[in-house]
Amino acid sequence: MNAAGFPLLSTLTFLPLAGVAAILCLRGEEERIGRLVRGIALGTSLAVLALASLLWFGFDNASGAYQFQEHANWMPETGISYHMGVDGISVLFVLLTALLTPICILASWRMEQTRIRAYMIAFLLLETAMIGVFSAVDLLLFYVFFEAALVPVFLIIGIWGGTHRVRAAFKLFFYTLAGAVLMLLAVLAIWYDAGSTDLTQLMGLHLSHGAQMWMFLAFFAAFAVKMPMWPFHTWQPEAYAEAPTAGSVMLGGVMLNMGAYGFLRFSIPLFPQATETLAPFVLALSAIAVVYASLVALLQQDMKKIVAYSSIAHMGIATIGVFSIDEQGISGALLQMLAHGVVSGAGFLCIGVLQDRVRSRDIGHFGGIAKVMPAYAVVAMIFTLAAMALPGTASFPGEFLVLVGAWKISPWLTLAAGSSMILGAAYMLRMYRAVVFSRLQRTELRQLLDLSVREKLIFAPLVLLTLWIGIHPGTFLHVFQASVSTLVHRQEAALATAHLAGL
Repeated sequence: MNAAGFPLLSTLTFLPLAGVAAILCLRGEEERIGRLVRGIALGTSLAVLALASLLWFGFDNASGAYQFQEHANWMPETGISYHMGVDGISVLFVLLTALLTPICILASWRMEQTRIRAYMIAFLLLETAMIGVFSAVDLLLFYVFFEAALVPVFLIIGIWGGTHRVRAAFKLFFYTLAGAVLMLLAVLAIWYDAGSTDLTQLMGLHLSHGAQMWMFLAFFAAFAVKMPMWPFHTWQPEAYAEAPTAGSVMLGGVMLNMGAYGFLRFSIPLFPQATETLAPFVLALSAIAVVYASLVALLQQDMKKIVAYSSIAHMGIATIGVFSIDEQGISGALLQMLAHGVVSGAGFLCIGVLQDRVRSRDIGHFGGIAKVMPAYAVVAMIFTLAAMALPGTASFPGEFLVLVGAWKISPWLTLAAGSSMILGAAYMLRMYRAVVFSRLQRTELRQLLDLSVREKLIFAPLVLLTLWIGIHPGTFLHVFQASVSTLVHRQEAALATAHLAGL
């Protein structure tokens, strides 16, 4: 709660459900109430964004502890509690979720009337689940929100997706569910051993090295699929390609970050010895992901799949930073995750603008767009350069700090991570040149309209954030610093204690 005792995080988390209730109360044909449904969804998401801004202004960057905490006995006889709170690791992802949701709703403003009520409800439910993920301090509560996010995403892809939407939706569902079930078993094992699932109480939990290994792997299964890490990534390109534009934005902008966030929030602090033992394995997978995904992106013709594979590469860089267990590396990973949420989301929106006009995502179908859509060309250029990690754009500071953290482990690891900048430039410039700067040959492209006022409003905050993070990353690094320092020092202390005890 804040100083006045107001349950800010609970309000943020569950306010979208009030919007859902209001939409469900509407009566009438879809065509007649469509505008009202959109208005309620947008108004609700903007109210959440306004409340989330209170987190930004009221957050104490000097503290590494949880803030705005709310605690209630959920199931007192079992030791399971309703515990919400944010620290420097999570607070910006709550804000990112609150920002991208109204952007997605605004991006869907002109979609066909078919099931518009259910569509907007799905996005509001997804917002509740994702804010809950980043605010939960109880393991079981986290699991509930983590799994709840899967349902609206499944519906968004399966109902409003492309030609192969059903296959993509079920593939995502079963991959994610399989990993999450293993995590649930580990959560139950922790509860059985400790009698609680509250993370603050579990910090003093002493598990044997063997138990830590098994539980780390169970959590790893859930988080590696969610990111996704190579070789657990096969659901992702198809899901991204088949999802509607707004669905791709939420998948790439927020949901992928849930995996890396889970490692930082739970895996590393709860299983320090297992983290030390298995970090080389995770780093190897991440290095492979960076190179493999970047090379595959070079071969794609579908613009969405190019961005999808670039997401795998960028999240591989973030994972390298996370498992460097170094303050600079982890800070870089968090900044990379934040930048990826902004840049990949904007990338999907750029693709969506063209898809809405031409009904194609194949780069061979375009060419010379700059001549008829100059404003679009400028916006797309900004996000293309950001995806390449050009200095002065959002992706560069985070990737640079990750490289610093990786260098302390291995020059070869640094080389693998650094290759993303070169390969990223290759596939992003290839796509941009083919779409924007080639010859304008197709007659239908000459009739395209440039960005509308609504589309400019959508891109404006994303452009601002892309430049802000790139030019003045300290604004965001100061938010991470205290919590990252606390995490690293706790990890070092736990390992020192274990080594002294001979565990």
